[in-house]
Amino acid sequence: MVPVCSAEGEFTDKQEDPDMARTPQVGEQAPDFELQGTDGPFRLSEHRGERGVLLSTPPMTAWCARNSFCSYRDRADDFAALDATVLGISAQDLASHEQFIAKHGLNVPLLADVDKTVAKAYSAFSSRLGTKRAVIVIDEEGIVRHRHDHLLGLDYQSVDELKSALEALPTAAPR
Repeated sequence: MVPVCSAEGEFTDKQEDPDMARTPQVGEQAPDFELQGTDGPFRLSEHRGERGVLLSTPPMTAWCARNSFCSYRDRADDFAALDATVLGISAQDLASHEQFIAKHGLNVPLLADVDKTVAKAYSAFSSRLGTKRAVIVIDEEGIVRHRHDHLLGLDYQSVDELKSALEALPTAAPR
């Protein structure tokens, strides 16, 4: 068994089945959702025409989540240059997200998926581990173009890796 960062930010020896199908898959329509966030309500379908990056994460208090979001803050200029709507999603409530942003001076809005509906719709939830770390890149038409599921939950995609995933997207047709 390989240690996994659990929903509580602790290590466990439980391991997910790496062959389990992840939905939506690359090339499929991203499921629409609406969640409350630190920048107000967010509905994915209202952002058609924009590239999006969804960062599913265990609770923000887990060191593995904290490190990733603080790394984005530390490279704010590079992060802003991604030219995409980037959002963190976890099962914590809005008040805890607001406190976390204030404490760490983060530059990524956080969405509260308290009932884990979005995590389940994006196959980023495990009954054993809770919300799992995943990166899902969505194009201007709402199609998933990149997906990275962090099986161990110990790493995260850097600003450079997010930039590469966005640069690999086909150029959107003019509107």
